[in-house]
Amino acid sequence: MNFDAFFQEGNGKDLIIPLKNNSTRVESLDNEALFQLPLISIIILVLAKDRSKPRISELGQLVGECIEKSFIGFKSSDQHLGWSANLRIRTVKAINFLEKSNLIIINNRKEKVIITELGKKVVERALKWDHNLEYNLKLIARTYRNIRVSRQLDLELM
Repeated sequence: MNFDAFFQEGNGKDLIIPLKNNSTRVESLDNEALFQLPLISIIILVLAKDRSKPRISELGQLVGECIEKSFIGFKSSDQHLGWSANLRIRTVKAINFLEKSNLIIINNRKEKVIITELGKKVVERALKWDHNLEYNLKLIARTYRNIRVSRQLDLELM
């Protein structure tokens, strides 16, 4: 039987192929779901907009922790995004993009990320653009403040 005859014969019959789906779908997000540069970039802008500016060396860890603690799919996850090498690489790419776009400035002397006026306008526009995005960005900002306060309290206990 040749290829064309096979498909012609198959089209003439009602063939049903049963599939067994034994695997249950897990309702948590995969690491790759949130490693998009626009999302990482807007998270960096939100962190840089806060009164306490993040250190450049801690930014990859902070982005991962904020994602883990803010988004429902990661709250009970054991993936530890803050330690993900892939997320840190993409965070560096996002920082590079933001710096070349004049949305942030890296203060080399203080090792801090500072948002520019243009960066503030981008965040404000994102907050006005969509209610779900506004909610999630404000949740990330609150999570960042909570992480910062928690670390400060840990330092005081030592």
